[in-house]
Amino acid sequence: MSPLDARAALAGSPELPLSLEGAPVFAEPWHAEAFAIAVHLNERGLFTWSEWAETLSAKLHQPGRSPDGSDYFDCWVEALSALLESKGVADAATILSLQHSWQRAAEATPHGKPIELANDPAR
Repeated sequence: MSPLDARAALAGSPELPLSLEGAPVFAEPWHAEAFAIAVHLNERGLFTWSEWAETLSAKLHQPGRSPDGSDYFDCWVEALSALLESKGVADAATILSLQHSWQRAAEATPHGKPIELANDPAR
């Protein structure tokens, strides 16, 4: 699958919010970043489109999801994390540690400034 085909396939992910023109819609900047990471990792061959669709679908169909779909991109992050773990790229503890580090960095970053991992006071 070419990178263009992969990008098109990812844009067809289950329940992805789309504009009237059919382009992905992102309510928050991190939604677009999660999408871009999935595209990048797919293009690099970390996972196939089928693996992505299966993993994302499993996350989207877990009980307890928000009825309004506002947790849709949380499912993307969970699917990405699951694939990183299953492919041996990172373990759950490493992913959780980075998540906490990014949270601390966000809390320590002045409003309007870019959030950088270097801003984590615990690093």
